[in-house]
Amino acid sequence: MNRTNPLKILLVILVILILFPYPVWSEPFFQEVLPGYIYRFPEDHFSHPEFQTEWWYYTGHLKTADEKRYGYELTFFRTGIQSQRKRESESAWVMRDIYFAHLAISDENRKEFRFWEKMNRKGPGLAGAETDRLLVWNEGWRIEGSNGIHRLKAREGGFGIDLSLASQKHPVIQGKDGISRKSVKTGHASHYYSLTKIETEGDLWIEGKRLGVKGESWMDHEFFSHQLAEDQEGWDWFSIQLDNHREIMLYQLRLKGGAIDPASSGTLIGPGGEAEYLSSADFFITPLAFWISGKSRARYPSGWEIRIPGHSINLKVTPTFEDQELVTKQATYWEGSCIIRGEYKGKEVTGMGYTELSGYGESFSIQTRPPDAPAAGKSVQSRMR
Repeated sequence: MNRTNPLKILLVILVILILFPYPVWSEPFFQEVLPGYIYRFPEDHFSHPEFQTEWWYYTGHLKTADEKRYGYELTFFRTGIQSQRKRESESAWVMRDIYFAHLAISDENRKEFRFWEKMNRKGPGLAGAETDRLLVWNEGWRIEGSNGIHRLKAREGGFGIDLSLASQKHPVIQGKDGISRKSVKTGHASHYYSLTKIETEGDLWIEGKRLGVKGESWMDHEFFSHQLAEDQEGWDWFSIQLDNHREIMLYQLRLKGGAIDPASSGTLIGPGGEAEYLSSADFFITPLAFWISGKSRARYPSGWEIRIPGHSINLKVTPTFEDQELVTKQATYWEGSCIIRGEYKGKEVTGMGYTELSGYGESFSIQTRPPDAPAAGKSVQSRMR
């Protein structure tokens, strides 16, 4: 993004004015998230402009033929502008939505982390998301889907990805009764589903060199119209892919003062894709170490013990390396690849995962991802995924 472009500077200001959550105003031009939503696929992969905020979030673990390992994140965010006149206009140039995108690559062997970002208004050749097919783009970065395959493309300089993703399990609906709660307060929720086991192959570019890679990815898609509650400070989100063909999603929402919001939740996914809801009382997340960023000076947890006593699950989650923090123009958050080791019903398990930490470096101002809360879920002073 051209830092001197006055239009884009104006867009940043507009985003702050539009999304700053205090005071909270009514949102008459966007649909509420209500219980009983019926998910339909592939239609729910497409854009939902009737909701104010939406993101498509992909993370994954890739390996070359010579066993070099990489992690990646590619996330697209859409946020709608509250103006009935603009949303009803037929002009292609009216600014109805603003789009952000983040790309990050973790070189796990060399312990090097790089990230890039884009921000554009909706418009021809700039950015957008289709409502009749899976097509989301921001300049040259894009997600495109057909016949069950998701294609991810994003390149910046000598780095980037060109990956084909094929889900091995059906979509998992997060939360209960079609909604994922983000607060005990009424209306603070999202529609949220995940693809938790996605076979991945394609090309990775590192310093201009193309590398053939294979691996496994995770995809989240959320859409909603409300900000988080004003008493919430941040969230910790975990995606866990185990070698026993089970996956786990957990997020805990942190309240100001350090308590955990009881709206925090998770999902345990079985080998056949069966999903079991986990309430905040069903799991415990304990930090084991901490890391201080040299860029933001934020103090992040760096290693966790996760216990789900009702299923005899005890796991240790360890970052592949500490410095996987994104300090972008919209958000400061930690999003990194992790190694999983532990026990599942008395048997040893290993796996890989991604963890997202928001609200440690600064308080919320713009929301981009509550993990399920959100990448994005992903907040834009911290993205919640």
